[in-house]
Amino acid sequence: MGQEEEAQSLALTPTWVVASVCLVIVAISLAAERLLHRLGKVLKFNGQEALFSALQRVKEELMILGFISFLLSVCQNLINRICIPESAARVMLPCIEESKAREDAAKLCKRKGEVPMLSEEALHQLHIFIFVLGVVHVLFCVTTLLLGGAKMRTWNKWEKEIQQGRIKEREKTPGWMKPSAVRWIIAFFKQFYNSVGKPDYQVLRSAFVLRHYPNRLDFDFHKYMVRALEHDFKEVVGISWYLWLFVIVFLLLNINGWHTYFWLSFLPLILLLIVGTKLEHISTRLAQEAAECSDEASGNPWTKPCKEHFWFSHPRAVLHLIHFILFQNSFEMAFFFWVLATYGFDSCIMENRSYALPRLAIGIIVQVLCSYSTLPLYAIVTHVAC
Repeated sequence: MGQEEEAQSLALTPTWVVASVCLVIVAISLAAERLLHRLGKVLKFNGQEALFSALQRVKEELMILGFISFLLSVCQNLINRICIPESAARVMLPCIEESKAREDAAKLCKRKGEVPMLSEEALHQLHIFIFVLGVVHVLFCVTTLLLGGAKMRTWNKWEKEIQQGRIKEREKTPGWMKPSAVRWIIAFFKQFYNSVGKPDYQVLRSAFVLRHYPNRLDFDFHKYMVRALEHDFKEVVGISWYLWLFVIVFLLLNINGWHTYFWLSFLPLILLLIVGTKLEHISTRLAQEAAECSDEASGNPWTKPCKEHFWFSHPRAVLHLIHFILFQNSFEMAFFFWVLATYGFDSCIMENRSYALPRLAIGIIVQVLCSYSTLPLYAIVTHVAC
């Protein structure tokens, strides 16, 4: 056993192997750094300051993840020397421990009749999980920006029609749609197929322009909303301290028999449906109020305060919820792929295999719906109404 460990040391590894591995790692790292640097210069050149700030936040998060990875590597031997009673090592396990000897226990801990707090293999797997979390989070952030931008492009067509005067009068709301219960039901289903319709866009745009730019009726509202989405995207990119706290709490409560991973997979979907319904309801009310005010006042600006429509009269609270939803969903997907790659479908952490595909489907639905519907809807509602 000792000879095998000695044969694997760096001192007995061919230099060409060490140099080749380092060359590949350094080349990939430098290419990624240059790509991000080039992307930043393009964003600065195009005047997209909000996206540039978002890119800087992504770099900061990658640096934090790299520092965590660095600490895990440097402190590996120190962590392996921390011993705990074997009885404590059997408390709050993600899986039922197999009845076999702990071959990875350090000799120091064995002499004390204890076991290492974290084995070398477990530390390595945690290292991989941090890496997977970082990669998946960045990919999901890019997906959020792309889907949100795709939604905004559908509004550009309406903006051009309005600029050219090819618009239709908004139909009055039917009486059967005015009861509060009916409006909430419609708001729930509307987020799935037409979160911001052409009539809504037209009325909300008119209300915004009349309030803020009454002398510029040709104001490019679509371009303004693209910038607004970029600013909102900047807020939902990073991993705040309370999100890291959520990760730690999840790792703590991922105990065998509690089915934490299963129940937690529904959290982003439930929160997203609540937030989406709330925003749709606000959007409908604002459009109706703006249209009614315009009819009554012959085009005078609509100035009714809007913050009262939001929870606690605080629109930013909704953005914080969207931030949590996007991160929690990316965390769920990262955990899913990490378990799949590390332990396979038959792992006890994966629990029931029949739940795997529904979880994956829920993650995709949440990502698409939140990025393509909810976040652009939040942008237009808050910037028009507040």
